[in-house]
Amino acid sequence: RRFDLSRTIGVSVSPCLTKVELRVACRGISDRDALSKPDPCVVLKMQSHGQWFEVDRTEVIRSSSSPVFSKIFLVDYYFEEVQRLRFELHDISSGNNGLRDADFLGSMECTLGQIVSQRKLTKALLKQGNTAGKSSITVTAEELSGNDDYVELSFSARKLDDKDFFSKSDPFLEIFRINDDGTESLVHRTETVMNNLSPVWKSFKVSLNTLCSGDHDRELKCTVWDWDSNGKHDFIGEFQTTFKEMRTEQEGKQIQWECINPKYQLKKKNYRNSGVVILNHCKIIKMYSFLDYIMGGCQIQFTVAIDFTASNGDPRNSCSLHYIHPYQPNEYLKALVAVGEICQDYDSDKMFPAFGFGALIPPDFKVSHDFAVNFDEDNPECAGIQGVVEAYQNCLPKIQLYGPTNIAPIIQKVASSASEEMHTKEAMEYFILLILTDGVITDMADTREAIVHASHLPMSVIIVGVGNADFTDMQILDGDDGILRSPKGEPVLRDIVQFVPFKDFKHASPAALAKSVLAEVPNQVVDYYNAKGIKPKCLSDYESTRTFSP
Repeated sequence: RRFDLSRTIGVSVSPCLTKVELRVACRGISDRDALSKPDPCVVLKMQSHGQWFEVDRTEVIRSSSSPVFSKIFLVDYYFEEVQRLRFELHDISSGNNGLRDADFLGSMECTLGQIVSQRKLTKALLKQGNTAGKSSITVTAEELSGNDDYVELSFSARKLDDKDFFSKSDPFLEIFRINDDGTESLVHRTETVMNNLSPVWKSFKVSLNTLCSGDHDRELKCTVWDWDSNGKHDFIGEFQTTFKEMRTEQEGKQIQWECINPKYQLKKKNYRNSGVVILNHCKIIKMYSFLDYIMGGCQIQFTVAIDFTASNGDPRNSCSLHYIHPYQPNEYLKALVAVGEICQDYDSDKMFPAFGFGALIPPDFKVSHDFAVNFDEDNPECAGIQGVVEAYQNCLPKIQLYGPTNIAPIIQKVASSASEEMHTKEAMEYFILLILTDGVITDMADTREAIVHASHLPMSVIIVGVGNADFTDMQILDGDDGILRSPKGEPVLRDIVQFVPFKDFKHASPAALAKSVLAEVPNQVVDYYNAKGIKPKCLSDYESTRTFSP
């Protein structure tokens, strides 16, 4: 059950990326009465629109002060949302399984992103009045594998029946999976090998979902035909198998099947078969998911760049996009907090570099397109999203808004960090650059060049257009409607830019903005590492639980 009303505001609904299993254990629960140990039960609640809703609860474990619950919570995981969770520990007295009579022993609040990025989260259980006792709770996350692995197969045959008068058969092979309702779905049809009774067909790749719906025991039907130019192909024979059987080829066993024509089997006395089909190789190609990389220790490095050009208007004037209103955050701050709040769960040090562009900066008031908002060029990092907000507010009175709007320098700055990371050839850090700008950029050619270069690196760029300018030109950078090319004509390797006009979300929740902006990031991370053939780090313990779980 998922309580989410933000779907009603017409934001494009993100598909649920993944289901996550949460396992819960507690330690050091104090006794309610000294004579007996508590009978603990954990209730999981999720927050939606400020309200807590119960999602599920564990079993009650009788008299245990350090219970390990067998109940597994299954929750939908959305990277682009802050999903707040609350684990409540109750002591359920034996006569009563309801919570009314139960003694509340403490609770722990966190986000699903925190559990996922740490894989195992241990925190103190807070009693009423938020005081920490001696007891703690540990929540462990595991992705429920929506297995996207591929398999590469190659088949050959020998001594197939000859169906042609003047030449030999022209065989091709079809593989069908048998669905739960008994219908058949074609998985693959090989090419036709002309005039050959012992054909070797080309190897092919197919996802395990397509081949057997992830079920290794699902029946597969394979049929061999003799191709005919008039489309009336002659049936040579067929056989049944499963992916489980094909998989044994990996252990070095050669697998072959007799190709049977049931009609001949009935009619001919000493009929053996209509030929033999051989599986030459079966190789499983693992496709890793966003959570594999995050749980493998990949950190999201989040950098912010803010537009300080004169077109924003004088910050002292209430019409300015940079106006600091005493009670209400301006659009820059709203966008920063909405996106930053999600990214910060995936960044262990919670330190965010923040840069400004398009302003004259002290001491000599020269224009800069990549100055540190805290004016510390050696360490532009701010502590948490709150630190970025404060640095932004402190910097405004000290600078003079100017121009032009050049964003290539800041993309290049983050790209140079990302390219150092790339040389480690490990999935350690992935960079997200959030650019907040009020207008169309001036250095379009350089920016295109910088984005094409960055598309080869572990980074993504998110641009939020603030204010009411005409952002048509910005859509070009977001390769959704065609391929972005550099001025020299080099295409981007992958689509790494997401552009969103803030005005589309002015009356929606911050969550809706974050959702729209961050929805593409998980796929961008996965595309980058999978294309490079980089596996998640420290998979060992996690991986073993996931290989071949159908």
